[in-house]
Amino acid sequence: MQTNLLEEYQRLQTGESTRAVAYLRLRRALQNLMDAGVLRPGQALPSERDLAQLLDLSRVTIRKALAGLIETGLLVQRQGAGTFVAERILRQFSRLTSFTDDLRERGLNPQVKFLERTIGEVTPEESMALNLSPGSGVVRMYRLRHVDGSPIAIERTLVPYALLPDPESVTTSLYEALDAHGNRPKRALQRLRAVALDEEAARHLELPVGSPGLLVERRAFLDDGRVVESTRSYYRGDAYDFVAELQSD
Repeated sequence: MQTNLLEEYQRLQTGESTRAVAYLRLRRALQNLMDAGVLRPGQALPSERDLAQLLDLSRVTIRKALAGLIETGLLVQRQGAGTFVAERILRQFSRLTSFTDDLRERGLNPQVKFLERTIGEVTPEESMALNLSPGSGVVRMYRLRHVDGSPIAIERTLVPYALLPDPESVTTSLYEALDAHGNRPKRALQRLRAVALDEEAARHLELPVGSPGLLVERRAFLDDGRVVESTRSYYRGDAYDFVAELQSD
């Protein structure tokens, strides 16, 4: 890792003669290594002294560079243990995947706690969200999602009962249960916006009220156009990143 960091820092240094922006250069070098997967979530960084010797920088400069990444949530400091890459989760906007799929792909251990799991008759609002006729059955789930024991998201999900007749079959992944019935979503519309967490969401996510969060609203569809899922999720803003790949026409 130290060799990679030195090479990246020197690459960014090319054409620059002043040390006035050395801490910004180091900050960018570390972030580039995170983005490239060289620095992985949970990995420990070398000590301030080792970084200073490696890059021929003062410890004040090292400390300033790390502080900026800690402030943005990319690094975390643990008392008596050092500085580590934060356990942030990247979720691609360009792929239709489940929460569980995303975490397993990254070698993490997803868990779920059901706060509610019921079957009932659709309300007028639920009828509109799922394109169901009045009187239709609906499965309602309220789930707290964890990663390695830490709360990461809270979700309210609606699924037509006709597409999920045994909601108890949902253990960790909703999409796996839907797939077992031949009803895995094929496409989805998703909207994301930054929010301040309200009292309920903050309590479940073990954060102060008003902490930054991400609200994600998803409607997923089958091939024939039927709505199979309507989910409203609150994610911790300090632990989740959504990434979209953009291409020109």
